[in-house]
Amino acid sequence: MVAEVTSFAFEGVEAREVTVQAHMTGGNPAVVIVGLPDKSVSEAKDRISAAFSAIGLGLPPKRITVNLAPADLRKEGSHFDLPIALALMAEMGAIPRDAVEGMAVIGELGLDGTIAKTTGALPAAVAANSLDLGLICSEASGAEAAWAGGDAKIIAAKSLVQLANHFKGTQVLAQPKPGPLLPTESVPDLADVKGQETARRALEVAAAGGHNLVLIGPPGSGKSMLASRLPGLLPPLSPEEMLEVSMIQSVAGLISDGALSRSRPFRAPHHSASMAAMVGGGMRAKPGEASLAHRGVLFLDELPEFSAPVLDSLRQPLETGDILIARANAHVRYPARFQLVAAMNPCRCGAMCIRGPSCAPKYQSRVSGPFLDRMDITIETPPVSALDLASPAEGEDTATVAARVLAAREAQKERGPINAQLGESALTQAAQPDDAGLGLLRRACEQLNLSARGYTRILRVARTLADLDGSDALRRVHIAEAISFRRPEPAAIKAPG
Repeated sequence: MVAEVTSFAFEGVEAREVTVQAHMTGGNPAVVIVGLPDKSVSEAKDRISAAFSAIGLGLPPKRITVNLAPADLRKEGSHFDLPIALALMAEMGAIPRDAVEGMAVIGELGLDGTIAKTTGALPAAVAANSLDLGLICSEASGAEAAWAGGDAKIIAAKSLVQLANHFKGTQVLAQPKPGPLLPTESVPDLADVKGQETARRALEVAAAGGHNLVLIGPPGSGKSMLASRLPGLLPPLSPEEMLEVSMIQSVAGLISDGALSRSRPFRAPHHSASMAAMVGGGMRAKPGEASLAHRGVLFLDELPEFSAPVLDSLRQPLETGDILIARANAHVRYPARFQLVAAMNPCRCGAMCIRGPSCAPKYQSRVSGPFLDRMDITIETPPVSALDLASPAEGEDTATVAARVLAAREAQKERGPINAQLGESALTQAAQPDDAGLGLLRRACEQLNLSARGYTRILRVARTLADLDGSDALRRVHIAEAISFRRPEPAAIKAPG
């Protein structure tokens, strides 16, 4: 007889079903794990042997073969410890063979028989629920797994002994409850920003339509200050979006005590970040900053200081909303539908250029034209005058602007996706300018030498401006303001697209 237990292998944020099989035969005593295990899975036999000794079990002096099927799928992670251990216990007769029927299992074993928390409990619970299975996991992962919802059964145990007693009926483990829903994170108030009326308006438009934004200005002009206030203008995550974001955070190991949040992610990686840190990957694939910013904001300060390959690696997710990491034996896909906000100085010198007129074009050309062409709004932030700094702040607060943003988002929800994600056919129906606006847009395309992408993005921004005005019609004033946000860049005009 062969004992079988269901577990999961993670590809991106997806959990793929894996069948763990244990078989004992005569021969030289040994434990062999087959089925493309990585180092952490191969080491499971030593952790399991020590855990069995700690609870008074001993592996029989037989040849033990553990197979992880399908055999052509790479198995990574210590969460295979518990399913292998339960399969061995069933094969040894320590627990009933049908004890884990209808259940999937993940968990890492300690040398004393305790079950430790592992990453990926939430996507594993979601996958188990879709297969009409329950989930066995560690007690520390129970609150996170319970967020999968439905009527799925969750067994969260502290140790192998506790789990074995549950199977025998001498101890009943209660169904864990979902972790707490964290309150919305407090963010700085937009009212603190002095001056920069044009940039404040651009920030509101970007928040309302989910548009990518570039802020160009000297040091101290408030670029980072403005970007840090964008999350406060965005509506909270919907339940579906919260589940998407939380599954990414679960795989990355960022969920603590099963607590989830409806606050939109805000990620601000340093400009020294590598490509693997930005888009994910590495020896054992993990989500990068772009995926961790899914449904939220990715803020790149000092944009030209990022390496060109790192910036260009973001061009695909800016268009498609996901990241595909190609390996020799597999492809890993991570969702990455983020809103990009970037800040940069006009030249390398900062506030006052000392290198001559070629300094600014040379510095800004470190960002490729195709990358800049994917930015919906480009705005300059001039230095704030001493008079503005000395005067009390008179701008609107975050709550007032956020209310207008929410109203515009609700109008977009009735049409479908937010304006920044409108496809060609949906955009044609939703953003048909009047005659005056169409004439202005045609002249702007000729004079600014706009690409087809630039033309489309102007229409999307104009649609957002109309939504903020509560207008169904797309008028000339909306086209004009959208064009003013489309600052022509020599690199963007000349570079192939």
